[in-house]
Amino acid sequence: MKPLRLLATIAAAVAMTVGSGTSVALAADNPYERGPAPSLSVLDASRGPFSVGTENVSSLVSGFGGGVIYYPTDTSQGTFGAVAISPGFTATWSSLSWLGPRIASHGFVVIGIETNSLLDQPASRGQQLLAALDYLTRSSSVRGRIDATRLAVAGHSMGGGGTLEAARSRPSLQAAVPLAPWNTTKSWSTLRVPTLIVGGESDTVAPVASHSVPFYTSIPSSAEKAYLELNNASHFFPQSVNTPTARLAVSWLKRFVDNDTRYDQFICPGPTGSQIEEYRNTCPLT
Repeated sequence: MKPLRLLATIAAAVAMTVGSGTSVALAADNPYERGPAPSLSVLDASRGPFSVGTENVSSLVSGFGGGVIYYPTDTSQGTFGAVAISPGFTATWSSLSWLGPRIASHGFVVIGIETNSLLDQPASRGQQLLAALDYLTRSSSVRGRIDATRLAVAGHSMGGGGTLEAARSRPSLQAAVPLAPWNTTKSWSTLRVPTLIVGGESDTVAPVASHSVPFYTSIPSSAEKAYLELNNASHFFPQSVNTPTARLAVSWLKRFVDNDTRYDQFICPGPTGSQIEEYRNTCPLT
């Protein structure tokens, strides 16, 4: 059992009987819970409850091509989990930049990376995602805001394929969110990180039948996983604001990076409506 899940198990109210016979309730609160109680209206808004600052990262850093950091400006709630996000083949971070402040405003430090080359393949993008997390936690000016034990990766297309690569090679990660992932590797049976895959029904670049679905199917259920397929969505759905993607991605990160069980309600049973073609999961969560 992952440490964060174990924490959720023991974080229950305990009653102690004192000498006078009075019962005192002790609550072991989740120390990673950040922000107010969630709601659909908050998740679907363009910004969450935290104000966000930004900082540019030079292309001269080691291991990846620079990028932009988004971070909660609130310093009263302790450290935050962190997420590194990669764009896809031939794309730059600007193609996904709406995700940076959207996720950060829910209580995460986010780094949207530029890749070393626009033509980098998924394995390289996975390595760069991990290099970006290492930079965030060891060298960046916001490292003091980050809990280095609570990290996640995400990405689009080959960046989504890189997300799977990073999660497989670093099982200590707490979550992975590949968006319309592309990869020539189809089996991820050794992946152990809780993974949410989002695919587009009408994707002709990384068709879900040969990418997202077999990726999802091959991940063991013990890792915790979910698959969201967007109705009539193309390969490029992450490149503009997409509310179902943001809602579920934030919920997934809050649940597995922050161990915040208040977000279970948005994962199990999961999203429905005209924008959703299909949703699969390993509910109930443990």
